Amino acid sequence: MTGPPFIKGLDLSQIFYEEAVKPILDQHFPGLPHSAALIGTGSEVLGFDTPQSRDHDWGPRAMLFLSEDDHARHHEQIDQILSQELPAEIRGYPTKLEYHEDGLMQHRMTVLTVRHFFESVLTFNPAGDLHAADWLSIPEFRLGMVTAGRVFHDGLGELEPLRARLHYYPRDVWLYMLAAQWQRIAQEEPFMGRCGQVDDELGSRLVAARLVRDLMRLCFLMERTYTPYIKWFGTAFAHLDCGDKLTPILLSVLESRSWHEREKYLTTAYEFVAGMHNDLGITEPLSTRVSQFYLRPFFVIKAERFVSAIRAAITSKEVRALPEHLGAVDQFVDSTDALNEPAWSKELYQ
Repeated sequence: MTGPPFIKGLDLSQIFYEEAVKPILDQHFPGLPHSAALIGTGSEVLGFDTPQSRDHDWGPRAMLFLSEDDHARHHEQIDQILSQELPAEIRGYPTKLEYHEDGLMQHRMTVLTVRHFFESVLTFNPAGDLHAADWLSIPEFRLGMVTAGRVFHDGLGELEPLRARLHYYPRDVWLYMLAAQWQRIAQEEPFMGRCGQVDDELGSRLVAARLVRDLMRLCFLMERTYTPYIKWFGTAFAHLDCGDKLTPILLSVLESRSWHEREKYLTTAYEFVAGMHNDLGITEPLSTRVSQFYLRPFFVIKAERFVSAIRAAITSKEVRALPEHLGAVDQFVDSTDALNEPAWSKELYQ
């Protein structure tokens, strides 16, 4: 793509705030308490944007957070002044978008409150009490949306504490999700070989791919890192501590031309991930060796062992009362539309 030199979106947006937005605020609203950040949606929030990202919904943008009272008093005036006084571009990138249907030019500095932002993404205000159902009913990628990105200035003193609070799941909620993820593997680990044994090559590959995805998600959980949405799932996996070791193994699973070869690489992955579990120290050490599935010629990790051990380590009565093996909403729901409407799912945990 032609145009100015590429700058990572987070860096460009910080420059936009510090060099273009903040001087205007200081001139017209001196001393106004505010916070500024780029969090929420966008590949640049995760740091995964590339020059290709510039073709839509990318550019110098940020969020300006005001107190509830100041937002009610000033947000319209701030929006108008920014529209009038922002420079046309910053580092060669336009600061405004043209909406061709009405010809209006709109800057990309959103003025809002902290409460409104979090409620719009999570459906609840994280400043209040958080229960297990709150955590579990929100897809992981949404929790990642509010904890990734960058805060440029936190004059309100609210953004950073809330982001720290949401940094990762409470221990017993995490254990509940770990057990549910191992359960997914337990339910399907013998099927890859069984499909291959009856010459169902397509089915064998499909089961193997599902197991690869479940192992990857298990690794995100074990490394206490929120799983992003599918576009960046593999990219983010490569950034995990285990990524360098596991990525070539999992690729070999997917590239294998026979179920026997597939099983060899899956076995290696199972045993590696079992070792990762033992390194967590959340249960007594479990055997990391695969074994035969009954009298059938398939080798499995017998993932149900990990499920039972992890569930036994949960001490919270609230978490222990949750539906067994259900897990978080995106461990059992795979619809993009459903996951983009998280308000519906909380009742599942009642």
